[in-house]
Amino acid sequence: MTGKGGVGKSAVAAALARVAADRGKRVLVCEMDDKGSLATYLGREQLGFEPVTVAPNLAAMAMNTEDSLREYIRLYLRVPIIGSLAPLARIFDFVANAAPAVKEILAIGKLCYEVRENNYDLVIADSEASGHFVAQVSAPDALAALVRIGIVADQTKWMSNLLHDHSVSSVLAVVTPEEMPVVETIELRERLAKATPVNFAGVVINRMPAVVGTRGADHREACAGVDCRPGASSRDCTGLDRTRQHRGARAIAERSWLVDDGDD
Repeated sequence: MTGKGGVGKSAVAAALARVAADRGKRVLVCEMDDKGSLATYLGREQLGFEPVTVAPNLAAMAMNTEDSLREYIRLYLRVPIIGSLAPLARIFDFVANAAPAVKEILAIGKLCYEVRENNYDLVIADSEASGHFVAQVSAPDALAALVRIGIVADQTKWMSNLLHDHSVSSVLAVVTPEEMPVVETIELRERLAKATPVNFAGVVINRMPAVVGTRGADHREACAGVDCRPGASSRDCTGLDRTRQHRGARAIAERSWLVDDGDD
């Protein structure tokens, strides 16, 4: 799950995780962004790298690059880890700054590993904001273009296969019915389509206000004075005499533009 910062993707990720868990699914929800607020929505002070049970059928964790590097070394390189990883982490940071996708592969690789291990029926990633998301989800493809043989090539191949399989993984964008989040979501879908075969499944519209006194077919009439394209000025809405009705109708207009662009 991704979306423009501030649209409430952590809240939506937590809500979807709880719904799935309540329906009997084994769920892991992972906070990928250290600025996120997933722990708060799950009633925890903080989350760590190791998954913890926060409700029946529901486990949660937070991504940490150093812990992910430690796990990678233990699982794949089979090197015993004694003491601090600080010296190795500094070398890793140097390599990561010099080569694309190295840091991202540890984060997305951890999620792919959890999916492949099949310990959960559903893995939900509360990912970084949409501006950084494409680089993260396309990391296996980017690294595969640099390393074509050996253990790294083998690992990026199965990660890419998992991410590209539409029956296994998809991207869900959270958006609010406002101009900037709508525009950024449409741009995100376009960038994803160019960068990777990962499936863009659709959007969740958060904080959708009601239109006072209107429902069903009346929404069309309420929105009659609203320019449905982002960038329209507020004077296009002068026919709406209530502030909440104005906001609700404008929100429907933004939603309509998003749907008209293909997200149905």
